[in-house]
Amino acid sequence: MSRSSRPRSPWQKSRALSLALAFGACGGEPPPPAAACPEAPAAEEVAAESALPSPPDYDAIPEGPFGDAVRRGERIFRDTQTYAADYVGTAHNCDNCHLDGGRRPSSAPMWAAWGMYPDYRKKNDRINSMEDRLRGCFVYSMNASASKAGVAPPPGDPVLQDLQAYMRWMAAEVPVGHELPGRGYPALDRPEPAPSASAGALVYEAKCALCHGDDGQGGALKGGEMLFPPLWGENAYNWGAGMHRLNTAAGFIQANMPLGKGGSLSDREAWDVAAYINSQERPQDPRQEGTVADADVAFHDHDCMYGDSPADGGATLGVGTGQSAE
Repeated sequence: MSRSSRPRSPWQKSRALSLALAFGACGGEPPPPAAACPEAPAAEEVAAESALPSPPDYDAIPEGPFGDAVRRGERIFRDTQTYAADYVGTAHNCDNCHLDGGRRPSSAPMWAAWGMYPDYRKKNDRINSMEDRLRGCFVYSMNASASKAGVAPPPGDPVLQDLQAYMRWMAAEVPVGHELPGRGYPALDRPEPAPSASAGALVYEAKCALCHGDDGQGGALKGGEMLFPPLWGENAYNWGAGMHRLNTAAGFIQANMPLGKGGSLSDREAWDVAAYINSQERPQDPRQEGTVADADVAFHDHDCMYGDSPADGGATLGVGTGQSAE
């Protein structure tokens, strides 16, 4: 099915119209060139090319209360800043790390995650339900500690219920308890020599800055709607988010970035630009109670730059934006 003929939900249609109107209202300023910042390929196109599972079309959402919950969940997923505003302390939507509404393979698609929970997570050393997992995303990737509510959605919150309805609908034909191809982000072998933030700065300038900004603060339309999310700074994911790990970021970047050109960067380039992005300060890890060194030992036994001292002699990474070094 071609992109032009693929069924789109009412939400997608209204969002496309709002973007078109917004671009027209920006004093005639066009969006970034399509060749540089194209739309991400749809899940159906990627699946067709690689024989990976494909979620159902949006016109298959049923009528009735369950279908209504699915549609609400899609809205929350694609525009989390609007529809779950009390629980978002960043300028991100779920859709920024799980592309095409959580449908795209190799972008941690929701249809591949649903059947793997409940599951043990090393991050908190216990069995997690899907609701637990979603609440963790709000705490870390959405930096809920900085939001108006200051916490993730409470257990049983309608936001969590609707997100799970959307995920359950996508995974209706997916076998439970099976690791599916396309789940998560690709695992890339760590390069030798080690990833270089300075080399990554050059990759970022050439391949990423057009959409995410020279300063990494993202790209927004007039009126404040963020099209391309910030990658560091006070509006980015915090030091507890999975994306601060170099291996996680490198896998996502290589498979999916630049947007619409996934696979065009070499593994080395992906590792280097991941190092550059994650050598920048961002909100504090909400688990930190003592010093960065204490939190480093307790929570950061993985491939990341938390607790490192930048080559330019700046403050130890992990202090957090707007925080004083301890």
